Amino acid sequence: MSGRRDLITKIQVIKKAFIETVNKLASAGAPFFFIVDFEKEQPFVCEIGQALDHGYKFRVRGHHNYINGHSNGSIPRIDVDMNPISIEEYAHSFHHVKENLRQGNSYLVNLTFPTPLQTNLSLSDIFDLSAAPYKLLKENKFVIFSPESFIQIKDDHIYSYPMKGTIDADLPDARKKILNNDKETWEHNTIVDLIRNDLAMVSNQVEVTKFKYLDLITTHRNRLYQMSSEIRGTLSADWRENLGEIIMKLLPAGSISGAPKKKTIQIIQDAEKIRRNFYTGVFGIFDGEKLDSAVNIRYVEKTNQGLQYRSGGGITAMSNQMSEYQEMLDKVYVPTI
Repeated sequence: MSGRRDLITKIQVIKKAFIETVNKLASAGAPFFFIVDFEKEQPFVCEIGQALDHGYKFRVRGHHNYINGHSNGSIPRIDVDMNPISIEEYAHSFHHVKENLRQGNSYLVNLTFPTPLQTNLSLSDIFDLSAAPYKLLKENKFVIFSPESFIQIKDDHIYSYPMKGTIDADLPDARKKILNNDKETWEHNTIVDLIRNDLAMVSNQVEVTKFKYLDLITTHRNRLYQMSSEIRGTLSADWRENLGEIIMKLLPAGSISGAPKKKTIQIIQDAEKIRRNFYTGVFGIFDGEKLDSAVNIRYVEKTNQGLQYRSGGGITAMSNQMSEYQEMLDKVYVPTI
């Protein structure tokens, strides 16, 4: 029991140090890099020029801390084979989630699983070859090529862009199908409401400024449409002095947890049975005036058994088991340059 208390105390100290450092750097207008894990137990922040020294190589919408791209300038053939969990294994966790939804314990649960990969690419190759607005390589640990923003802060406004809804873009009438799909619409609306409530905890005049727009993503094997919305709130003038608290208060991101958050996180832990760590956490940069950050999805990590890709999707009362299983597999991709 004392060991557990000591661990909790250590985590609290780490969180406090993270918040204080973020507040100090932001108040001074000093650029910094940060990353926070899903469980909020390993937050890290450093001055932006020190990120490479700590093993972090990033690109955040054009801002980057490295010079070279792929080592020889050529693009190799991309071979990716996957060995996902069986539909029977998936069904066990899916039914656990659906039962909690039936009982009213949650309205939306983001269910994810790791998929072992066999590929000719290294983590560095994947980082160099992937085209995404947000990319992060943690040396010899993991790579992220995320299409989804967590929060952006500029001109005293905070923005969030929850992404919910995915479809094969090459299907007939794909745009119409996803925009008119009842399950996808309900899931998207639920997340938009959740993010509105989240932003209301740290800002005023929260409003949906752009609703249900589609982004096209080209992968190593197909094209996908992903549905997003834009939500905006107005921050108080002293937001820099409180930026650490703002970040931690909004975590974990609603789009990769669910609603209501506290109970849904417990359901996720029971269903997935493994820690997510930095998968579905967040990372980003503050450039001295503005903050931009991403949700840690499209995530490949190095394990003792080799590389594995982590993916999943939102489960609602209307979800179909086979469709959700297929969505999990569809998200195992490399978005090529």
